[in-house]
Amino acid sequence: MWYNGYKMKAYLKYGLVCGTAVFGIAAFVTGITFGIIHFRNSVGRGGFDAKGSNSIEKELVAEATLEGLDLAPEELRQADSELSYISYRIKKGDMIGFIADEFGITQDTIISVNNIHSSRLIQIGQYLKIPSMPGILYTVHNDGETIATIAEKYKVEAEKCSSVNNISLEESLKAGRQLFVPYAELDWVTRQEINGDLFTRPLRSRYYFTSFFGWRKNPFDSSKRTYHGGIDMACGTGTSVFAALPGKVVTAGWSDVYGNYVVVAHHSGYKTLYGHMSEITTRKGANVDTNTRIGRVGSTGMSTGPHLHFAVYKNGRSVNPANLWK
Repeated sequence: MWYNGYKMKAYLKYGLVCGTAVFGIAAFVTGITFGIIHFRNSVGRGGFDAKGSNSIEKELVAEATLEGLDLAPEELRQADSELSYISYRIKKGDMIGFIADEFGITQDTIISVNNIHSSRLIQIGQYLKIPSMPGILYTVHNDGETIATIAEKYKVEAEKCSSVNNISLEESLKAGRQLFVPYAELDWVTRQEINGDLFTRPLRSRYYFTSFFGWRKNPFDSSKRTYHGGIDMACGTGTSVFAALPGKVVTAGWSDVYGNYVVVAHHSGYKTLYGHMSEITTRKGANVDTNTRIGRVGSTGMSTGPHLHFAVYKNGRSVNPANLWK
């Protein structure tokens, strides 16, 4: 009796295993069959490979470009020529250099086309316009400029520039008109400004920040808020102060506010100010570079302790040094 029961269980088990195997083989064969059919029906026929689909493709590209962007009509019309734009949304971990490499263009291209003033301030979720070729946007400065003169300025192919913008080589252009100059690059000053690599820090010893650029509580009257036009860097008296960029000393003297201070003029309309120093080690008219010691940290003028007040001016207007130094 027990033997017959054992045989029955063995048969059931064997049948279950065989049934499962048959079902699995059938599912596998079915999957392969449908996969082959899908493969045969999809290769070379999806997307916009079919003849006569170009107009549909252009409409979808235009819609994709418009997503999250506000493009001018002339930019959309350029999709019909060799220059076109797509939209890219910045994701976590993106850097302008990585994005440029991904699309086969240059950092200058992304910076120029998107009017980026500081590469450190791009944000996740922000949309960028990505052109189909490297180059920069150029705004005509003076009436009478031509494609030929602009191409010569940037040392690029004039015929290519003419073709991309659909403008003849010798057509007289009006000031304010904007063109795309293929394969042109930004000047190094502009690139360093935008990437925050223009200035070096004036202190090379250990220091800490006590005041940043912008509004703050007045250090002499905490009930008031005042605007601080520079950055305060606290460290020991006598610490060497260096010029933050090559230039020429235009002022070296005394101020009731800044104590012993120095102003250095640089290229592109920049000036830097170094205040509250215990000693000035340069003179007016001297040419300096980033290895030139121009003074020593102190607490002269209106100061609560030894520190360097460092300020940057562009065409007479104060700007945040933190956006411009390495």
